[in-house]
Amino acid sequence: MRPLPGAPGAPGVAAAAALLMLLLPRARADEHEHTYQDKEEVVLWMNTVGPYHNRQETYKYFSLPFCVGSKKSISHYHETLGEALQGVELEFSGLDIKFKDDVMPATYCEIDLDKEKRDAFVYAIKNHYWYQMYIDDLPIWGIVGEADENGEDYYLWTYKKLEIGFNGNRIVDVNLTSEGKVKLVPNTKIQMSYSVKWKKSDVKFEDRFDKYLDPSFFQHRIHWFSIFNSFMMVIFLVGLVSMILMRTLRKDYARYSKEEEMDDMDRDLGDEYGWKQVHGDVFRPSSHPLIFSSLIGSGCQIFAVSLIVIIVAMIEDLYTERGSMLSTAIFVYAATSPVNGYFGGSLYARQGGRRWIKQMFIGAFLIPAMVCGTAFFINFIAIYYHASRAIPFGTMVAVCCICFFVILPLNLVGTILGRNLSGQPNFPCRVNAVPRPIPEKKWFMEPAVIVCLGGILPFGSIFIEMYFIFTSFWAYKIYYVYGFMMLVLVILCIVTVCVTIVCTYFLLNAEDYRWQWTSFLSAASTAIYVYMYSFYYYFFKTKMYGLFQTSFYFGYMAVFSTALGIMCGAIGYMGTSAFVRKIYTNVKID
Repeated sequence: MRPLPGAPGAPGVAAAAALLMLLLPRARADEHEHTYQDKEEVVLWMNTVGPYHNRQETYKYFSLPFCVGSKKSISHYHETLGEALQGVELEFSGLDIKFKDDVMPATYCEIDLDKEKRDAFVYAIKNHYWYQMYIDDLPIWGIVGEADENGEDYYLWTYKKLEIGFNGNRIVDVNLTSEGKVKLVPNTKIQMSYSVKWKKSDVKFEDRFDKYLDPSFFQHRIHWFSIFNSFMMVIFLVGLVSMILMRTLRKDYARYSKEEEMDDMDRDLGDEYGWKQVHGDVFRPSSHPLIFSSLIGSGCQIFAVSLIVIIVAMIEDLYTERGSMLSTAIFVYAATSPVNGYFGGSLYARQGGRRWIKQMFIGAFLIPAMVCGTAFFINFIAIYYHASRAIPFGTMVAVCCICFFVILPLNLVGTILGRNLSGQPNFPCRVNAVPRPIPEKKWFMEPAVIVCLGGILPFGSIFIEMYFIFTSFWAYKIYYVYGFMMLVLVILCIVTVCVTIVCTYFLLNAEDYRWQWTSFLSAASTAIYVYMYSFYYYFFKTKMYGLFQTSFYFGYMAVFSTALGIMCGAIGYMGTSAFVRKIYTNVKID
C-alpha cells in the first residue's frame, strides 16, 4: 500500500503565539509516543475516502454508509492546524486491537444495505474510491470495491486483514489485505469483518517510513541528469556573464576615461552613448514604489522561508508526521516576517516613500491575502461538495490570529529596523531633477520583450524538478529528496541573477533607466512558464476530473506560481541592484 505525507501536532487557539508553538512537530504523550505495553490499546483511525484520480477530493470515511465497530470509547486524539488545513478527518474505527494480541477473523458490524446505501457504494466503486486509515501514524490504503468485467455487478470488499509488524515495544510496519468480495444486492445484510496478525520485524523504528518512499522514481538517472544539466547551464551562464560583461565593461570604462580627458568642445562633438549617459536617472525611484517595495520584501521573505524549510526538511523527516510540512511552513513564514519588513521598508525609505505604514500593511498581508483568498474561494466549493478539505471556522480564526497578532507586529519590527538601519539613500550618483527622455530603440530591447524572454532560462533550470514536485503533491508520492531541492534553489538563484543582470545591462546600454521593474518582472516571468507547464501536467500527466479537483489544482497552482514569481523577481532585483551600484561606483561622474 502507498502513503500520504504526514503531520505534527497540537490543537488550540488560545493565543497566537501559543498556537504557533503548537504548529511545530513535537513528541506527544500516550499513544503518540509510539510505545506500547503488551495488550495495550492500539487505535485504528479511519481518515478519508475519495476518487483515486482526484487526490485532494476527499470525504469523511463514514460519509459512505460503512458501519462502525462495537468498541465505542476512545481517549487519545489531537488535531493540528496543519491537519485541519489538509483535510485530515480521523474518526475512530471501533475495532478492538491490542498490542501483540492476534485477532482471529471476526465480524465487527453489519450493513443493512437498502437501495440508497447500495447506490452510494456503486457510485464510489464506479469512481475508483479508495480509503485511508492510520495505525500509530502509519498510513494504510484500501479500495472500496470493484466492478465485474461488464460493469453490471458491483462488489464490496468486506474483510480487512491487518498484518502488523513490531520491533520491541514499537509498531514498525502495517499491511492491509482486502478480501471477502460481496456482491451489492439491495435489501440484504453485509457483514464487515477483520483480523489482526502480529509479527516480529527487524525494521528499525526510525526506518519504518522507508517502505513508503520511492527511490526508483526520485533517484532516477533522469533526476540526476537534470541536476547536472542545470549545473552546466549555471557554469555556462556565469562564464558568459563574466566574460561578456567584464570585457564590455572594461571597454566602457576605457571609453569613458578617454572622454574625461577630452575638453568640453571635443566631448560635445563626440559620440556619447551607453549606460553612463543615464547616470543621473538610474537611481531614480521606481514607478509605484509602494507596491514595488512590498513585492521585494515579500519575495525576500518567501526565499527565506523556502531556504529554512528545505534545511529543516533535510534534517528532519517531516513526511513522517501528518501535516508537519504545512505546519512548519506556516510557523517559519510567521517567524520570518521581520525579513519582509526590513527589505521592503528600507527599500521604500530609500525611494523616498512617505506612507510607510501603508507599505508595511501591504507588505505584511500581500502573500497571506493571496493564499487565504484562494483558499476561501476553494473552501466554498469544498463546503458544497461536503468534502473534508472544507476548512473549519475555528481554523480560519486561528489563521487570522496568526496574521494579525504575529505576522503584522513582526513585520512592523522589521520595517522600523529597515528604515533606521538602511533606509538612507546612499547612491553613488546624484539623481537629476528633470528625467532624461528615453531614446527610441530596437523592438527586442523594449522592456516588455525583455520581461517575456527573461523567464525562459530560469524555468529551463527547474522544470524537471517541477515534475517531481508536482507528482509528489498531486499524485501518490512522498517527496523526500530535499538535497535535490536545495541544489535546484541555488541553481535557480544563480541563473535568475545572471539573466537579469544581462537584461539590465542591455537596457541601460540602450539608455533606458527603467531597470527596477524590468529586472523584477523579467525574473518573475518564470512564474508564467511554470503555470503554463501546470496546464500540460494536468492534461497529459494526470486523470483529474470534476469541478472541485480542477478548481483546487489550478487555484493552488496559481498561488504557487505567483509566490515563485515574486521570489524570483526579488532575487533578480537584489542581484541587479548590486550590479548597477557597482558599475556606477567605478565610473567617474562629473
